Amino acid sequence: MAMQQRFLGRTGLRVSELSLGTMTFTSAGDEAAAHRILDTFTEAGGTFIDTADMYDRGGSERLSDRDR
Repeated sequence: MAMQQRFLGRTGLRVSELSLGTMTFTSAGDEAAAHRILDTFTEAGGTFIDTADMYDRGGSERLSDRDR
């Protein structure tokens, strides 16, 4: 079953109802596990990923921005 989608405020963007937080992805030191989590999330229809340049000095952004 795919994740339900919703509009994000008044932006017109449709995103998954669930968001994946990535704050600790790179600080745990297991990049392969982080990739598996991201892959599982997106394969299930997830499109809303919470990341920021302040999360491990941009590590979570680099990890989530890889080619898929």
